[in-house]
Amino acid sequence: MTQWYLSYDGKQIGPMDHNQAMAEAKKNQNGFAWREGFADWLPIAQVAELNPSAASAPGPPPQAGKRADEIEYKVLGTEMQFVEVELDPGESAVAEAGAMMYKDASINMETIFGDGSASSGDGGFMGKLLGAGKRLLTGESLFMTVFTHTGQGKAHVAFGAPYPGNILPVPLESVGGCLVCQKDSFLCAAKGVSIGIYLQRKILTGLFGGEGFIMQKLEGDGLVFIHAGGTVVERQLEPGEVLHVDTGCVVAFEPSVNFDIQQAGGIKTALFGGEGLFFATMQGPGKIWLQSLPFSRLAGRMLQAAPERGGGKGEGSILGSLGDFLDGD
Repeated sequence: MTQWYLSYDGKQIGPMDHNQAMAEAKKNQNGFAWREGFADWLPIAQVAELNPSAASAPGPPPQAGKRADEIEYKVLGTEMQFVEVELDPGESAVAEAGAMMYKDASINMETIFGDGSASSGDGGFMGKLLGAGKRLLTGESLFMTVFTHTGQGKAHVAFGAPYPGNILPVPLESVGGCLVCQKDSFLCAAKGVSIGIYLQRKILTGLFGGEGFIMQKLEGDGLVFIHAGGTVVERQLEPGEVLHVDTGCVVAFEPSVNFDIQQAGGIKTALFGGEGLFFATMQGPGKIWLQSLPFSRLAGRMLQAAPERGGGKGEGSILGSLGDFLDGD
């Protein structure tokens, strides 16, 4: 039996059967609906199953028959991992600039405008400009690099992680064709995957969500690789289940998960608790990926230990700066 979930002003109700969902939708269509098989929450007014008039409502063009390249891979390493992608003749992988570790000579590198999800004749210059503009909004480069196998047999190209952690392979078909992730976590993907933007609906979430108002949305039916710092936790949230998470520890989640921001206790807790003013609330249903070492936390500790900021070899000594002087610093 199909189970429906409706959301009004950030408050989720469900699960409900089809008749119950239709009754709720008839009373109020100013919300969003989701059921298994949906890649994202949709406006109730555009869901034909709940609103017969939605069948003629405008929407994004269908993606039927559009498939990303099928690639094979191996993830190697422990703390500093890299992924080796195996390509057949004519197959391609797309990656962020600077992610490549090594490649076979038969693999051709080409810098492209946008994410390469459309063919060269699809959408023309304006289509490419829109794809590149979406990447610019996430703070990434306008350009990406496509690696295409132009020879015979099998060929390999490898991409390295930017800092200690784990590389997660995620087939987009297994998450309904869409995955929302931090803007810096995307590493590489099969060519044909669309790399766009995901806007938070609530201004509070955007301002204090740790990763800002804009996150990345990976769409398609191909394989994507995302990088997470430290140890990775994968959890399946049940419908209505809520988990409180440090905002920087959120790596990725399915669009069915309701992502919001909540104040971290009272004023004293927020100011002196060391956990920041806000934390993320993640409400199921859906799968989430969390990381134990956000890059911002790692960078903060490194900056704190820098000599220019008072760190150094004597930082653990009770003598402090006097110990540095005696050491010759």
